[in-house]
Amino acid sequence: MPRQARAAETVAAILEAAAQILESDGLATFTTNAVAERAGVSIGTLYQYFGDKNAVLLALARQELAAALAEVTRALQGEVDPTVEGRVRAMIRAMIHAFRGRQRARKAVVQAILAQGLGIELMAPVASFIATASAAIGSGPEAKLPGLSSQQLFVLSRSALGVIRAAVLEEQPFLRSRGFEDELVRMVVAYLGAIIAAADSGPGRTRA
Repeated sequence: MPRQARAAETVAAILEAAAQILESDGLATFTTNAVAERAGVSIGTLYQYFGDKNAVLLALARQELAAALAEVTRALQGEVDPTVEGRVRAMIRAMIHAFRGRQRARKAVVQAILAQGLGIELMAPVASFIATASAAIGSGPEAKLPGLSSQQLFVLSRSALGVIRAAVLEEQPFLRSRGFEDELVRMVVAYLGAIIAAADSGPGRTRA
């Protein structure tokens, strides 16, 4: 266990160093040597955990995505607005505020992930989370949401995160504004409302 704890601390230090470098300089100076130096570890130690700088970027993306989804889970289990809109807002807010305000780091990670063609791999846990969360969203006294099909999960996850990704890459000044959050919530709630209406109008209307 002590060895495992030290390994976890080393990985955490490497990822934090990577985030700091990306936030200060973007991808321009992002190398494994720079990350190792900032983390206070040898380059050999870094390569024990990551094969190259792209592996560091992917691990950082996975870490931040997991943290965002965990935050959403806590929000859905806590004292939040039980309506569909209230719970969708909790989900959207957590996704927008990922990376703890490090906008340059988030942009660099998104650029790297897209360049490597790994977007689909990172979307899988998002779709899985939405599938699980849809039951929680629909469990409140004012909310009734049917299970989402694979097609609906695809459209919902890609549309919401696609808008956020575009705002990140374009460095839109309204990224973290309440107005932007409102518009994303409006989009998702409208889509879910259409699914609910179709389900209420007759069986078999929402499934392919």
